[in-house]
Amino acid sequence: MTKASDLLVQCLEGEGVEYVFGVPGEENLDFLDSLSRSTKIKLILTRHEQGAGFMASTYGRHTGKAGVCVATLGPGATNFVTAAAYAFLGGMPMLMITGQKPIKKSKQGRFQILDVVDMMRPITKYTHQLASADNIPARVREAMRLAQEEKPGATHLELPEDIAHDPTDATPIPPSFARRPVPDAKAIREAVKAIEAAKSPVLVIGAGANRTMTSRMLGQLIDKTGIPFLTTQLGKGVIDERHPKFLGCAALSSGDFVHAAIRHADLIVNIGHDVIEKPPFFMAAGGTTVIHISNKSAEVDPVYFPQIEVIGDIANAVWQIKEDIVPKGWDCSKMLAARAAEVAHRDAAIGDMRCPIYPQYLVDQVRKAMPSDGIIALDNGVYKIWFARNYMAHAPNTVLLDNALATMGAGLPSAMASAMVYPDRKVMAVCGDGGFMMNSQEMETAFRLGVNITVLILNDNSYGMIRWKQANMGFADWGLTYGNPDFVKYAESYGATGHRVTSAEMLPGLLEQCLNAKGIQLIDCPIDYADNDRILNKDIKELSAAL
Repeated sequence: MTKASDLLVQCLEGEGVEYVFGVPGEENLDFLDSLSRSTKIKLILTRHEQGAGFMASTYGRHTGKAGVCVATLGPGATNFVTAAAYAFLGGMPMLMITGQKPIKKSKQGRFQILDVVDMMRPITKYTHQLASADNIPARVREAMRLAQEEKPGATHLELPEDIAHDPTDATPIPPSFARRPVPDAKAIREAVKAIEAAKSPVLVIGAGANRTMTSRMLGQLIDKTGIPFLTTQLGKGVIDERHPKFLGCAALSSGDFVHAAIRHADLIVNIGHDVIEKPPFFMAAGGTTVIHISNKSAEVDPVYFPQIEVIGDIANAVWQIKEDIVPKGWDCSKMLAARAAEVAHRDAAIGDMRCPIYPQYLVDQVRKAMPSDGIIALDNGVYKIWFARNYMAHAPNTVLLDNALATMGAGLPSAMASAMVYPDRKVMAVCGDGGFMMNSQEMETAFRLGVNITVLILNDNSYGMIRWKQANMGFADWGLTYGNPDFVKYAESYGATGHRVTSAEMLPGLLEQCLNAKGIQLIDCPIDYADNDRILNKDIKELSAAL
């Protein structure tokens, strides 16, 4: 007979789990004991459950395998909620395991007891209480299958304290081999006919296309046809953005140069679209025809109701279209002119050497400092718009930003997980001062793990994004500023090395120095958002409207 918690660990080992991130509690001690004897899984003890969840989600995003995290009942489980929503909306495979008081015999009344399974239901693909040791193999396999199946997301298992040490003779269920359904040939033919009949088609690459084989097939399709493409924020890097047919990233909802390019298209091929993201374009009755290519049919919305749908494995769909299509010499000159105008507008601003640092200059210098396979993990703030628009991604999953839940606090843990998955690549967390302080305690975790990361803090002593919106809406500047610790000394207290930017001229050398150094390098960089409104709300919209 096997103890239930031992069986749970065996099941996780059979699924290829490498790490369990988290903060165990009293109700997890059997599981912790079993985990201590595993030769295949390493416990990554974090300082907050939210950090553990963000790390597990990012591990899943990079590998396609569900990242696993653990917490106790009550407040431990509730601290997982934001990370669960982050993975659920963002399409990142993750399995959460939480503890619970005994269910067969109460020891402490209702102390700390919440209905965690029901709490997790709206923000997971699967949630279940393990009420029988014998059922653990089936429930683990189901949780992992659903976490990793398209669209990937969060799943949850609750392991009560008394079930954890029950004996069982059950054995793990090995993962099955499965292939995604192939799109219907007639749907492929309709899509090809529509593309061949178009005068100026455009490809829009979204979150669902951010898969290795899909990226490869899309590259081949674009090279064969010459059809220009743009991306959503979660589609950044699927195709190398140095490609001559790249039109930009839809970082704003409307009125940007990329939207000017879309206006000149008479057919939009929307690949891997998810309505979770802010729409890269808005449909209207009698407007441009849209082809929807995805693993699932389109969620109809007042601004999204595609006329042609190709449903099934996206990589296979793109391959079939590429094999069938006859290039027609489509006219993309106006779309490429819009992109040229955007590049000119960007290049005119990147030489601004003011201090506090100008956002366009900052993004340009980070791009120059990072190698092509380097990874930047962004927190959430107004700087995310500048990075989405101006940072040229050279490869998939090298720009980790959140355009689904758009949570703060994820940048540092995501960078840490990236450095664990890819220890030989340069990794940088780009955080606002507000977002950094939400999970800054994970600096200790990063130091303990010995990861090499650079943490770039953009310091404006405020919640800058909301402050910008406040100004846009005509409200008084009130309630959104604060003071910060001395980030250099703060970094040193965790065993990291702290730096402070005092001029624009020093930034390039400092970035290079930190990226080439070992351990945790933290840069406190003052940032000047004074021109956000003029540029993003006025100049860009006026210029794009004229194109």
